[in-house]
Amino acid sequence: MQLGFSFDVKRCSGCMACVVACMDQNDLPDHSPSFRHVACLESGADQGAKMHFLSLACLHCGEAPCVEVCPTGALFKREEDGIVHVREDLCIGCRSCGDACPFGAPRFLENGKMAKCHLCLERVTRGLEPACVRTCPARALGFGPVNRLAAEKADRASRVMLKSLLIPSDGLP
Repeated sequence: MQLGFSFDVKRCSGCMACVVACMDQNDLPDHSPSFRHVACLESGADQGAKMHFLSLACLHCGEAPCVEVCPTGALFKREEDGIVHVREDLCIGCRSCGDACPFGAPRFLENGKMAKCHLCLERVTRGLEPACVRTCPARALGFGPVNRLAAEKADRASRVMLKSLLIPSDGLP
């Protein structure tokens, strides 16, 4: 089973609660980059201007390039849940993982080691949601097995399409 995040751009208000929750959960100092960040995407101009927000963290890739390039095996993918994790005791701080990741997920910390989102492993193993998901007031972030998240997204998209076609939605939540 592969665990991961889902994100609904229509719900995100850009409040940054997920970033603060990540920093708090991981005891990151104020000047350190969080393992989650929120990008602001602007489109249009004048009265047609729109802003959308995109909350991003490690995607825990199926074939993670960061894991493949790590010379010491400090980065590894857990077989039971697909979480890509860093063993700090094996990390030499070479930054290869950060260079290989197309999303910039691994971060170089002041201690000379790399670190990254680990889906709040200590919370997940206790049956809790990651801190960023738990904290999101708009419920824009989701968490769980990626096949379930994909099915839920497909179901929501189908309902939106049905409603937009003006098909009577009797019985559709």
